Amino acid sequence: MELAAPLTTPPVPTDDAALAERLATGRDAIIRELRKLIVGQDEAIELVLLSLFTGGNSLIVGVPGLAKTLLIHSIAQVLDLKFSRIQFTPDLMPSDITGTEIIQEDPETGRRRMAFVPGPVFANVLLADEINRTPPKTQAALLEAMQERRVTVQGKTYPLEPPFVVFATQNPIELEGTYPLPEAQLDRFMFEIVIDYLDEDQEVSVVSNTTSARRPEFTHAMTGTDIVAFQELVRRVQVAEPVARYAVQLARMSRPASSAAPDFVKKWVAYGASVRAPQHLVLGGKARALMHGRYHVSFDDIRALAKPVLRHRVLMNFHAESEKVSSEQVIDKLLQAVPMPRSGM
Repeated sequence: MELAAPLTTPPVPTDDAALAERLATGRDAIIRELRKLIVGQDEAIELVLLSLFTGGNSLIVGVPGLAKTLLIHSIAQVLDLKFSRIQFTPDLMPSDITGTEIIQEDPETGRRRMAFVPGPVFANVLLADEINRTPPKTQAALLEAMQERRVTVQGKTYPLEPPFVVFATQNPIELEGTYPLPEAQLDRFMFEIVIDYLDEDQEVSVVSNTTSARRPEFTHAMTGTDIVAFQELVRRVQVAEPVARYAVQLARMSRPASSAAPDFVKKWVAYGASVRAPQHLVLGGKARALMHGRYHVSFDDIRALAKPVLRHRVLMNFHAESEKVSSEQVIDKLLQAVPMPRSGM
């Protein structure tokens, strides 16, 4: 079906136009710097940048050795952001993430007092490596930080300095000793970013680069202050009502209990997408529009983000598992089934 023409939007304020241009050029500069070390993975890089520009947290799924950690660490270096990595293990405690209070002696008075020692969560970019290897109690220690951008310890609340973004990784092939993330926690991730194997030429390039003595030096493309300004700009981007409605319809038709749900959804889906899904579709669409030099969200922006936003929110039932139907296949069918508004709407 032919996509609708972009709907008329109010003129872009001069200050916002200049900031939007900085975002687009900054995005290109970041990618140039990353290319000094990261080969391929264009879609993953774009989704990671969208996460940063919206302030959304993302789950990164891929087999070992595909540069998940390297990608996130490299972006933090390029942006000169404080990076912290937590290796999740079965014996990790919540205080190992958030920090804890300890007794310290005041060198001036000699009196003992309680002092808070911040944990690794106090960073700009937090990598929660193999998050599904730790029990739910410890996983839950991240929930407040991810949602509220703050940490509460012993009844005291400590704000996290912006920008703050969590990237969590999962290994999809090693299930022994893992604790599946609860649906409520999965829903807090804006995107599920899938990193797959490179093609042969790209893999040759990786092997050549990583076995040489070359050590790339990054130039800081932008700062944390820029990222915060971009996150505020994204919120001001225009979205037409039909585009927002289209995002909502995609989510609503993924829910098997809805009367409007297609038969294939009722057959294969146990639970559909929550209200966060259309929120993240529109917010991600705003950032994607800016990254591509536009100040309005198009239907193409929503469709391009459907899989990363929905694939971890559309939960399949036993019929789908027995027939080897994946959530991505259901999303493909949803994109065909949900009517696309035509020009003139």
